[in-house]
Amino acid sequence: MRARRRLLTTAGVIGATALLLAGCAQDPEPDAEGGSAPGGGSGRTTLTVGVFGAFGLQEAGLYDEYMAQNPGIRIEQTSIERNENYYPQLLTHLGTGSGLADVQAVEVNNIAEITATQADKLVDLGKAAGVDKAAYLPWKWAQGTAPAAKGGATVGLGTDIGPQGICYRKDLFAAAGLPTDRAAVGALWAGDWNKYLEAGHAYRAKAGDGKAFVDSASGVMAAVTGSSAQRYYDERGEVVYKTNPAVRGAFDLAASFASGGLSAKLQQFTPTWDQGFANGSFATVSCPAWMLGYIQDKAGPAGKDKWDVAQAPKPSNWGGSFLVVPKAGKHTEEAAKLAAWLTAPAQQAKLFEKRGSFPSASAAYALPAVAGAQHAYFGGAPIGEIFARAAEGVPVTVIGPKDLVIAQNLADIGMLQVDQKGRSPQEGWDAAVKAIDNALDR
Repeated sequence: MRARRRLLTTAGVIGATALLLAGCAQDPEPDAEGGSAPGGGSGRTTLTVGVFGAFGLQEAGLYDEYMAQNPGIRIEQTSIERNENYYPQLLTHLGTGSGLADVQAVEVNNIAEITATQADKLVDLGKAAGVDKAAYLPWKWAQGTAPAAKGGATVGLGTDIGPQGICYRKDLFAAAGLPTDRAAVGALWAGDWNKYLEAGHAYRAKAGDGKAFVDSASGVMAAVTGSSAQRYYDERGEVVYKTNPAVRGAFDLAASFASGGLSAKLQQFTPTWDQGFANGSFATVSCPAWMLGYIQDKAGPAGKDKWDVAQAPKPSNWGGSFLVVPKAGKHTEEAAKLAAWLTAPAQQAKLFEKRGSFPSASAAYALPAVAGAQHAYFGGAPIGEIFARAAEGVPVTVIGPKDLVIAQNLADIGMLQVDQKGRSPQEGWDAAVKAIDNALDR
């Protein structure tokens, strides 16, 4: 998600100097005529929404639609460009009970800390009018729900998710004698990440040395880890990544792509990685739904119909966010109604159609905007069908408060050394563990 938010903050975001979280919304002061001050509108309630980056709700026109349906409501959004700056402020404001927007966004890597430590300061949205638990993916609903020991309230409603596929270059596959039809490509590695590695060796055997199969070993590791129910923490909240075979297995498998000459040795979301999409520097990349637009942008017009997308070996998720309603807000009932409406299946389908954010509400998958969605750039790929299938198979994952810290160090300290510097998998692992221990001890 760190990488995802880099993408989401590249354009259309207000200058950082003006981006301060709004205080609890105040109704407009009456003017001398008995109406409201300019901008408020007589009798209107102003609800503030605090987000990070180009979150998409405003850009998709959802606020305007809600205000048109609810003339007594006025919505104002504030955005801080990067979640790294937004989230610490959110924690501070929750701690003091002031300076909060009526509705606040929370990124998936922060939701475990929010549910574990801040649930008592948030409205139980599972009981809000119009919210139907059955309409949402079980694993996404679970992520926004506090532990039983903390009351078990569902304080976060999911806005979107990042189910993953494998994006691939059809022309490079054809040149290496591999199938290009997306169903046949998906069958190469169906059900097993090790088969993805085998496909990489088959590709290299025909394509030759120097022809990378994947963009980076770190990208592979993240995708494999994302398909595991237990990763860095266990159900008791204990850090277990060192002893969890799923994490070490993902690390070693990804390292095999590096040692086997299958990786382009690029670091994701850097200029050289961006150029790799246009230059054909690699044949495949693990891609969540939101990355398709990024690939189209970086590969440019010349990449149209060369890129396609197939099912990943196992369902995996990378990304997603939530909306929460602080109890300290002045209009909590109206704010809860707004949060429920913004995350309802119909609105999530619109957000996907206009912004590419894949719905976390499974009830949206049957709606035409999702079920019939195709991506012209990717050869008309039925992306609604592909990513819905992936989303429904993602396991209920245990998320811990420092997931992002652990994942970043495994990738940037550990795997990057293996991929770019030729260190052994054990050396890379040891370096990552040392960095993680230091970070968690602070």
